[in-house]
Amino acid sequence: MSVNFSKWTILPAAVLLLGTVAMAQNAGSTTSTTTPAQDPSIAQRKENQQDRIANGVKSGQLTAGETANLESKEAAINGETRADRAANGGKLTAAEKQQVNQQQNHLSKQIYDDKHNANTAHYGNNEVGQRRENQQDRIAQGVKSGQLTAGETAKLENQQRGINQQVKADRAANGGKLTPGEKQQVNKEQNAASKNIYNKKHNANTQHPKK
Repeated sequence: MSVNFSKWTILPAAVLLLGTVAMAQNAGSTTSTTTPAQDPSIAQRKENQQDRIANGVKSGQLTAGETANLESKEAAINGETRADRAANGGKLTAAEKQQVNQQQNHLSKQIYDDKHNANTAHYGNNEVGQRRENQQDRIAQGVKSGQLTAGETAKLENQQRGINQQVKADRAANGGKLTPGEKQQVNKEQNAASKNIYNKKHNANTQHPKK
């Protein structure tokens, strides 16, 4: 009887031990495929800058030219960060983090200055002006949602800046008005810009800043 008691006592213990080993192995394999936690400050800083730019575009505080300039600088910082990570096994050194933070400080000041200077986006209460404002709203939404990267936004805003400059020159040459032919040309260019905005917002590139 005592032998039988020992056998049935040992059996559950053995099963429990095997289960514990299996769970440990499974936990080990899960841990090996999990991305290690990284410092969130750099990613959050980049996201905050993009939100501030998007708000400036939406409110009209930032012109297309100012936005293009800001996003070109943001894209350069992102490119430098990617290169540094690639050279260091996916991480940034303490010195590199400090450098990125310093660059973002300069950009933050420029965002503030551009949003509070005398330059604002005034498109007017007319068909051409409304179209331009709608394009800016779509770009701002893409920046805010992360559908547009900094580089993509810079290209889109450069395109808008070119259209704005053309409209300004045409108005100056015609007593502040656009001829029917000029309106048709602007509309054609905005159709192309609209398609470009859509394509860039729906491609595989998104603004997912690494930490």
